[in-house]
Amino acid sequence: MTLAIDCGGTGLKASVLDIDGTLRAKPVRVPTPYPLPTERFLDALAGLAADLPRADRATVGVPGMIRHGVVIVTPHYVTESGPRSKPVPALVEEWTGFDAQAAITTRLGMPSLVLNDAEVHGAGVVTGVGLELVLTLGTGLGCALFDGGRLAPHLELSQAPVKWGLSYDTYIGDKERRRLGPAFWSRRVRRVVEALRPVFVWDRLYLGGGNARVISPEVLAGLGDDVVIVPNTAGIVGGVRAWDLDTAGGGGRR
Repeated sequence: MTLAIDCGGTGLKASVLDIDGTLRAKPVRVPTPYPLPTERFLDALAGLAADLPRADRATVGVPGMIRHGVVIVTPHYVTESGPRSKPVPALVEEWTGFDAQAAITTRLGMPSLVLNDAEVHGAGVVTGVGLELVLTLGTGLGCALFDGGRLAPHLELSQAPVKWGLSYDTYIGDKERRRLGPAFWSRRVRRVVEALRPVFVWDRLYLGGGNARVISPEVLAGLGDDVVIVPNTAGIVGGVRAWDLDTAGGGGRR
């Protein structure tokens, strides 16, 4: 039994799944608390686990650059009051180099695997055939790349500049979606897909995350047969398959 926790900028979601990836409990969700020192983060995860059936292991997806379970950079959890708010120097210092995998293993009392949240999402949807790119559209932009089912080292594509001083994270993040409305925001998503296509030359692109369902039918129809919308529940379901990922050094188990 696997406890799967999907950590987002605005919410923490969790459930327990069996070895086949079947949910054994209704997912639970709590708002991401801010400010969020690492000990409060661990307490929040333990609180979610306490409300679910007992599990044998845990998979936790965390936003940002995660290498071998250690947080290199995380964009939201170092801020004063959540996404787009001011970073707190003390939190930046505390989260940088935080061995989340070791800390969660100790706090939950079970073997734990910590990856970038988009990587866990991708584990739930990739087929293992060809080059598969996963982009998650939520608070910001998440990214995971798989080649023949093998997870590549993580790239923080969200921080790459786009235009007007915006990064991908802000260009198609949730704040812009709410400001622009679904139609104009969907056109931005199309421009991002068109810009990235010659960069990755993927065999399949998966668009997931909570905002993927907001993409307008007109834009979706023009994205091509190699672009697939996947449910946001993949961030939970991927918790089981993530343990079987072959990695190229950027994530996965130690």
